Amino acid sequence: MTVTVARPDRRTQPPVRPTKGGAKDRWVRRAPLLPALIFAIVITQIPFLYTIYLSTTSWNALRPGDRPFVGFDNYVTVLSDSRLRSALVNTVVLTAGAVIFSLILGLVFALLLDRKFLGRGIVRTLLITPFLVMPIAAALLWKHALFNPTYGLINGIFGGSTDWVSSYPKAAVITTLVWQWTPFMMLILLAGLQSQSHEVLEAARVDGANAWQIFRRMTIPHLRQYLELGALLGSIYLVNTFDAIFSITQGGPGTATTNLPYEIYLTMFRKFEYGEASAAGVIVVILTIIVATFALRVISSLFKMEENR
Repeated sequence: MTVTVARPDRRTQPPVRPTKGGAKDRWVRRAPLLPALIFAIVITQIPFLYTIYLSTTSWNALRPGDRPFVGFDNYVTVLSDSRLRSALVNTVVLTAGAVIFSLILGLVFALLLDRKFLGRGIVRTLLITPFLVMPIAAALLWKHALFNPTYGLINGIFGGSTDWVSSYPKAAVITTLVWQWTPFMMLILLAGLQSQSHEVLEAARVDGANAWQIFRRMTIPHLRQYLELGALLGSIYLVNTFDAIFSITQGGPGTATTNLPYEIYLTMFRKFEYGEASAAGVIVVILTIIVATFALRVISSLFKMEENR
């Protein structure tokens, strides 16, 4: 005779509430992070709140004692100023150009490093090196060693005396940024390639798929989230580019390469309009937060995908 024991239905049971000891343990684990959290709040949020306050005042450094409250007038000025609109367009062009080309080159180098060949470790180290160079040093290197019309490497190889910075200012800045950020994109995409299932790729080859079909129908869809992550993270960093523009073109010729960070610098230290510059800075921060929100969603989706494997 067999006895059947009915298992309790978990759906009808009340949820188990965390005990006081469990909550205490969680706070004990979080306690070491509190100093870092407090430090981050003091360093980032307090200055940002003060910047918001300054953006509502009409403060010019030439009139230090006069700070009348003007509300949102500085924001209206920023959004209606033709120079700032031009700087916004330049920011989009420079950021998009640098991100797109660095992603394409990063994908090419990632595909190269995903293969086994003699000296792969040395090649990988050499390809990562540009990302380790300080931005100001990279900008000066390209300006003087490569773009210089008299003794630059480019004119030395191809001949002529073209002033690349004056003739093609946007291309000069984008080239410098691509050289520096391609290794970053390469590392992200290489991680995506190495996470691809080799068994699935081998099964596709056995079924008769050629290299292009595998790349187009399997590798690219697999790398979609890694491409999005690289584009979003690159956009967050590159939208705040200042070093390359200040060192190579100083926003010129005219305003051809003046982006929002450089325009804020000019408003602050050339026009001495602290309130207007603060309003422009707040707008840049808001745009960066919007892009960062999408980046965090992509990162969380990547973590969920790794957990489901």
